[in-house]
Amino acid sequence: MLQKLKALFAAVDAAHPPSERELQLASAALLIEIGKADHARDAGEQAAIAAAIRTTYNLDESTLRELIDDAERASANAPSLYDFTRIINERCGEDEKYALVRECWRVAFADGNLDKYEDHMIRKIADLIYLPHSLQMKAKAEVRAKLEVINR
Repeated sequence: MLQKLKALFAAVDAAHPPSERELQLASAALLIEIGKADHARDAGEQAAIAAAIRTTYNLDESTLRELIDDAERASANAPSLYDFTRIINERCGEDEKYALVRECWRVAFADGNLDKYEDHMIRKIADLIYLPHSLQMKAKAEVRAKLEVINR
């Protein structure tokens, strides 16, 4: 019986692929999860989240605020990361997944400190979206190198 239910839900998911809005919401929620991982709200991290969403999806300020508010609620109510990562896996290719993980690293580094919980959360997200470890580390190195140039 359980297998039949799983098959039914899989068929329903396949019949209705995630919309662009659902993709935006999932991406924003994952970035918010990074911002919450160190248990501290930081203005730099919040600005990095907004900048990542704004530039990735080319949103105006009103739509951006609405999306972030919705993503905050979704993140607070989500029992796991699966609902968000499933959408990323269904809608995104490796390049888009790489870009998302790179933005996750930007959020984590935005406060000037990479917390071990942020690092763990990014690795978990990257694993759940099946981004190879080599690309996870490339994204981290890319962000870190850019920050070192800025901080000189």
